[in-house]
Amino acid sequence: MVDIVVPSVGESISEVQISKWLKKEGEWVAAGTDLVELETEKASVQVSAPEDGILVKILKKDEEFASVGDVIASFQAAAKGATGQSAAGQPAGVPPIATPIATPVSAPANTASQPAAHVMPAAQRMLGDNNVSAANVPATGPGGRLLKEDVSRYVAAAANAVGSTIASAGVAVSAATTAAAKSVAATISPPAQPTSSHAASTAIVEQGSANRAEEVKPMSMIRRTIATRLVQAQHTAALLTTFNEVDMQPVMALRKKYQEAFLEKHGVKLGFMSFFAKASCEALKRYPSVNAEIRGSNVVYRKYFDIGIAIGGGKGLVVPVLRNVEKMGFAEIERTIGEYASRAMANKLMPEDLEGGTFTISNGGIYGSLLSTPIVNPPQSGILGLHSIQERPIALNGEVVIRPMMYLALTYDHRIIDGREAVSFLKTIKEVIEDPSRLFLEI
Repeated sequence: MVDIVVPSVGESISEVQISKWLKKEGEWVAAGTDLVELETEKASVQVSAPEDGILVKILKKDEEFASVGDVIASFQAAAKGATGQSAAGQPAGVPPIATPIATPVSAPANTASQPAAHVMPAAQRMLGDNNVSAANVPATGPGGRLLKEDVSRYVAAAANAVGSTIASAGVAVSAATTAAAKSVAATISPPAQPTSSHAASTAIVEQGSANRAEEVKPMSMIRRTIATRLVQAQHTAALLTTFNEVDMQPVMALRKKYQEAFLEKHGVKLGFMSFFAKASCEALKRYPSVNAEIRGSNVVYRKYFDIGIAIGGGKGLVVPVLRNVEKMGFAEIERTIGEYASRAMANKLMPEDLEGGTFTISNGGIYGSLLSTPIVNPPQSGILGLHSIQERPIALNGEVVIRPMMYLALTYDHRIIDGREAVSFLKTIKEVIEDPSRLFLEI
C-alpha cells in the first residue's frame, strides 16, 4: 500500500485545497495518470499515480483542506484488469464492513431476488448503510455487477412500500422499520453537516414556513489570495483612476483586412489584446514610473515589460504574465494568451505563470462592462482597464459620426505616479490604437 501525500508546491505554500478527485475509489489507474487536482493560493497542481495500481481509499474529499505532507489517499499497486475489490466486495486493503443486526427493509413484491456476482465499492457502502443484503438487490451493471444506482432504486422502492403499508394498515411502525426508513431518507436527502472554514461542507437552513435556504462553502485558496491582495492594495497604495475613450475603428478595419492572412500564416486569430499589449509597451517606455514599484523607501524602475493579462479561469480570475512583451510579435502574444486561457479553464496554470509582472491589462469588456475602476495588483503601480465597444455619436472634423468607441481606465499608485504622467500614459494608448502605424514607426 502506498500513501498519496500532498507534495511541496512552493516555498511559501503550506496548505492546499482538494479541488477535484479525477479518479474514483476502486478504479485502476496507469502510472503517471493524474489522480487529484489540488488548488493552492496561486494556481492548481495535479498529483499523479506513482505506478500502475488501484486508488483504494480517498481520505480527503473535494473542497477539503490539507497541509503539505498530509496523506490524502491510499494507493495499491496492481496489474491492469484488477478491480480493486476483495472477495467480499470491499476495496483492496480495506476491512470488510460488518453488517449490523437489524430488521432488513423488505423488497417490493414485484422485485426479483438474485445474487450479485460483483459488488462495486460505492454499492457496498450503501448496502452497509441501509442494512440490506446484496443478494436481495437486482444487479444491472455489466457482467452482473451491482451498482450504487441499483441499491438506491431498491431502498427507495422499499421505503415507498413501507410507507404504503403503514398508511393502509394504520399500525404503529416498529423501531427497526423506523430506523430503516430514516436510513432511506438519509440516502435520498443527506442531513446538513456543521460547517467550518477548513471543511468541505454545506449548510442548508430553513427558517419559518418559507424556505429560506443558505449554502455555506469554504472560500477557495485562489479566492482567499485574491481577497488578501486586493485588500492589501486598498490599504497600502494611494489609488486613483483616470479615464479616456478610444475610437476602435482603425484597429477593427486593420483586423478585418488582414485577419485571414494572419490566421493562415500564424495559425492564430488576430485579436485586440495584442494591440493593447504593444500600445502599453510603448506607453511604458515613455512613462517608466507606471512600470515601477516601491520597495521600502526606494523606487525600482524596470527596464523590461512583463505584462499580466487578466483571464477568467475555472476557479476565478487569474493573471498570467507575458514575459518581455517588447520582444514579442503580435502572433506570439495572441498564441501565448490563447495557451494561458486554455490552461486557466482546465486549472492547469503553474505558480510560475502568475509570478512577477510589471503592469496588468484587464478586459472587462468581454463580460459587457461599460466602465470600471480596476484595482492595482501589488506590488505593481498601474493597471489598464478595457471595456465593451459600443457605437456612439462623436464629433469628428466638425461632423457628428457614429464610431465604435471604448472607454479606457488607468488605475495607478499616486505615491509614485503623478496625474500628468497617468493622463499622458492613457493618451499615448489612445493615440497608438487610433493610429496603429505608430507601433511600427515608433512615433
